[in-house]
Amino acid sequence: MSQAEWLTVASVVIPLAVVGLLMVVGWRALRRRQTDVAGLAPVPSDPGAVSLTEDLLYVATTRAEQPLQRIAVKGLGFRARAVLTVAARGIRLDLAGAEPGFIPATALRGVGRATWTIDRAVSNDGLVFVRWSDDTAALDTYFRSADPAALVAAIEPLITTPREAAA
Repeated sequence: MSQAEWLTVASVVIPLAVVGLLMVVGWRALRRRQTDVAGLAPVPSDPGAVSLTEDLLYVATTRAEQPLQRIAVKGLGFRARAVLTVAARGIRLDLAGAEPGFIPATALRGVGRATWTIDRAVSNDGLVFVRWSDDTAALDTYFRSADPAALVAAIEPLITTPREAAA
């Protein structure tokens, strides 16, 4: 390889390596800032009677009413295929590549339709958000469902606190 070819390769590889390193450092810093988020609870041995199971797309989890503040901890940081199961005691969430988690019915604060969240926009209220609280933070989790109305209708009876406005 000639000196000109080496310079060309270096002028591409070095900036890409620097950008990659900065992305890793930024992601780790974000995760450190979110140590207050407990994340999904373990799945109970008996979640109760199942009212709906759906294969859908998990889009993101954000701080409540802050759809640009992605939660990056406890397996919630990346979009994934998921199986969501609505049961009498809460919502089971099986994300591809992660341990199953659970949102207890007592943690649910609201459910509704949305048109956008971080890195995803859809028309006609195509996203469903579930507002819930873990031990320390209020969160919104967004899903892309084939039948959003059915998903909202299945989750609404589980909410024991007053419903919050849609995001």
